[in-house]
Amino acid sequence: MFHFKKTNIETDNELIASYKRSGDNKFVGELFKRYSHLVFCVCMKYLKDEDESKDAVMQVFEKLLDDLKRFNIENFKSWLHTTSKNHCLMYLRTKQSIFMKKDELKKDYPVLMESAYELHPDNVNLKEGYLSHLRKAVEELCDEQKICIELFYLKGKCYQEVAETTGFSMLQVKSFIQNGKRNLKIYIQSKYEQQAK
Repeated sequence: MFHFKKTNIETDNELIASYKRSGDNKFVGELFKRYSHLVFCVCMKYLKDEDESKDAVMQVFEKLLDDLKRFNIENFKSWLHTTSKNHCLMYLRTKQSIFMKKDELKKDYPVLMESAYELHPDNVNLKEGYLSHLRKAVEELCDEQKICIELFYLKGKCYQEVAETTGFSMLQVKSFIQNGKRNLKIYIQSKYEQQAK
């Protein structure tokens, strides 16, 4: 992947120092050649998926471009191992959080759709129908509610992260999500009531 001219620089610390001094990515590329297999093994241990692990390797080394300038690293190999492990754990937490948020939204479907079951108790296509209505309902929300609902439920962000992303206060974020859920329920109920007529 990387092609370099022969260099006398041999130690990790010398490569890092040269990168800090010059900003030339070729020095990080040399570290990539030395340690990408190590990072891949760490990622496989935690992620248990080859494609996700390959992506994680690239993300770790991409992040290195900034981290090497910011931190003073004495034992690069050990530091890289810890960084790779932390990246994987954070990825798994985020992934789990997204699944939990989606599950939470699915659990809210009966609440959002309580009248739909009463109106169509035997409709086998009900779930597909209200998922379609739900997507349309999200589009109908005001911008503030829409972005908060999408970030919280679909992107798996916590309240604090939604606040940081949007610039809203924590109180506003909670309010937009709560009101957004209520408006989703109203919108979807009205659609099913129209179909029932």
